[in-house]
Amino acid sequence: MSGSLRYDVVEGWEQLPKDYVHRDVAGVAVDGEDRVYLICRGDHPVIVYDRKGNFLRSWGEGEFTYRTHGITVAPNGTIFCTDDGNHTVRQFTPEGKLLLTLGTLNTPSDTGYDGKDYMTIKRAAGPFNRPTNIAIGPKGDLYVSDGYGNCRVHQFSPAGALKRSWGSPGRGPGEFYLPHGIAVASDGRVFVCDRESDRIQIFSPDGEYLSEWSDTQRPTHLVFDAQGRAYVTELWWHEGDTSRSLGPIRKALHARVSVFDANGKVLARWGTPEATAPGSFAAPHGLAVDSKCDLYVSEVTWTFAVSRGRAPADCHTFQKFSLAA
Repeated sequence: MSGSLRYDVVEGWEQLPKDYVHRDVAGVAVDGEDRVYLICRGDHPVIVYDRKGNFLRSWGEGEFTYRTHGITVAPNGTIFCTDDGNHTVRQFTPEGKLLLTLGTLNTPSDTGYDGKDYMTIKRAAGPFNRPTNIAIGPKGDLYVSDGYGNCRVHQFSPAGALKRSWGSPGRGPGEFYLPHGIAVASDGRVFVCDRESDRIQIFSPDGEYLSEWSDTQRPTHLVFDAQGRAYVTELWWHEGDTSRSLGPIRKALHARVSVFDANGKVLARWGTPEATAPGSFAAPHGLAVDSKCDLYVSEVTWTFAVSRGRAPADCHTFQKFSLAA
């Protein structure tokens, strides 16, 4: 681990119920009472724990495709879930009652995307084609990264009316190669993880390009803590991959988590080439931070690692880290 902050892995935190399995945990979020919400690819899509890791409930059975992707807790305690398999973002009560649907169920927007390769996206389009994550601004506006089959960010009113969209395929300012994670700072700036271009782009609340952070590797998601620090999950580059910024990858670059200050300076960074080791990562995909600045990291281990022969089937899919004193 490098940097001025130190985090220790908390092994055995999650008390997963008997007969429950999650080969992939696509996302994680924490509410105002430090309850922890996991969104999983499996029979129990949303799993809820208390801060000590005790199981509280699960919900969403039959409501989601296998391609659940992100989860966010709104200031009012409601839960937003992205499902890139059915092209929607939906709002639920904490107990799983559906309140609002953004997008049209099972109807992707027309971007020219072939359903598999994001490089086939020919044009930007409206909501949604495999949306990835959602963030909520200080005035209640909803910001959705529309990534795998589109190249846009969509801004909605708190009631769900589309206000504007921005983005197009490419590597220029305001362009994206897979907008994968999204967060809104306390001042309203919108941070977008442009995953395949190894950067985080920063926009005004209305979508004006401001700047970007480039000291990041394949960023998948980003969250802020109460002090304004930014936590980022960063995926592996494996040999044979092609980065839009680095070109063909000839030597693997291992996954990691980084913590930045408000200006983009690295405060902590950890992860090793040993993907299965506690505290290292096979496929970090989402993260959340609680009121104590403890960190929760979700991993799509089956999709990205196990199914491709990169990790054993018993590799971790979810880890908690505590901020060391």
